Amino acid sequence: MKRVGAVICNFNKKEDVLNCIQSVLESKYTDYDLYVVDNASSDGSAEAIREKYGSQVKVLVNAENLGGSGGFNTGLRKALEKGYEYLYCLDNDVLVDENAMGELVEFLDTHPDSGMAGSRVYHMENPGVIQQFGQIVDFKDYCTEAKFLGKTDEDGIPDVEYSDAVAACSLMVRKSLIDEIGLMPEDNFLYWDDTEWGYCCNLAGYKVASVGSSVVLHRMGAKKEVVNTFPTYYAWRNWIYFFMKYTPQDEWEKMCDTFLNSVFEVQYEGMYRGEYNKAKTVMFAYDDAIHGVRGKAADGRIFEVDCKDTALREVLAGKQCIYLERGQGEDFSYDLAERILKISPQAQITVNPDDTYDCKLVLCDSVFAVSDMSLQNVYVDSAMNVFATEDDAMKIINYPYARELFRFANKPLFLDSLRHMHE
Repeated sequence: MKRVGAVICNFNKKEDVLNCIQSVLESKYTDYDLYVVDNASSDGSAEAIREKYGSQVKVLVNAENLGGSGGFNTGLRKALEKGYEYLYCLDNDVLVDENAMGELVEFLDTHPDSGMAGSRVYHMENPGVIQQFGQIVDFKDYCTEAKFLGKTDEDGIPDVEYSDAVAACSLMVRKSLIDEIGLMPEDNFLYWDDTEWGYCCNLAGYKVASVGSSVVLHRMGAKKEVVNTFPTYYAWRNWIYFFMKYTPQDEWEKMCDTFLNSVFEVQYEGMYRGEYNKAKTVMFAYDDAIHGVRGKAADGRIFEVDCKDTALREVLAGKQCIYLERGQGEDFSYDLAERILKISPQAQITVNPDDTYDCKLVLCDSVFAVSDMSLQNVYVDSAMNVFATEDDAMKIINYPYARELFRFANKPLFLDSLRHMHE
């Protein structure tokens, strides 16, 4: 009987999962069985795995895509039947160091107070830079933060870091802990499942550790909208639901205000830019979260990305040289320059105020915080909101009142949903 049941979850990433399997098979630690759960991929992943690796890998194929949590749980349930002491979760777009698995086993063997242990995760595209080494759940700002994000080994990274959660891209968990707290929260479908699992580990009285000697490379999954609002729906719904579920009652009102402000910003700014699909998805995600709707998104909640850049196009029409004036806040001039060149490939862009230009864009944190109503400048923020016209000015002036109205209308329902959830 092997000590470790390793589970890789895959969906339509044939080349990535083959590379991941190969890296696992090259591990110095050999006391494991390897399972790959395929979430009904359409790219021939399951067939390619069987053809290349044969009996070295146990392939489990789901009849439909059950999401990250459902996919992992398919493999974990099978592994639990076998009685492995440790279960090891791996994303399909990970490459593990030859010592990664063995170091996690060694750590859990010698630290019985820890229920979970994750690796030091580096960016696949930039192997010297840390993607995550532990995760914090912040009940002050109601968010989650990856520890040591963007740091390098020269920045004094500890050998072991304890935190609220670790990413399931490389996560080892005790069977005894799963027996106590259950499998990964399957009704999330995607996102926040590993965060909640780690948080539940801590609530049960066990530590969640990140082990520096266990190293993996991870190709960061796209939570950003590229084709449609699929990632947006799950990220928002599960984010809101998590804090509704775990925020102490005396913090409910503050939490409610925080989320309503965030939902309002997406709605108002979507209307302002004429880009409605993300706003619609976020509103559906919010509505589903407060009504306890879980699992795979229902029809009519995911939409194509409708980025238009209409206001920016109007400002740039006929302009040859554009001067980007950095404001006091965030500098996103590179992103804006890329957007400008997509709209006007022949445009010249400068950040030198002494150059001759026929259009000036003033960068700011948010156009909705601009107090200059003279219309002498064109303001642009990192969300690509543009303030250039009298109509824009009226919408910006009305922004604070509209936000108060949105909170006033939605807060009673939000708080009532919280009370029902916790009854």
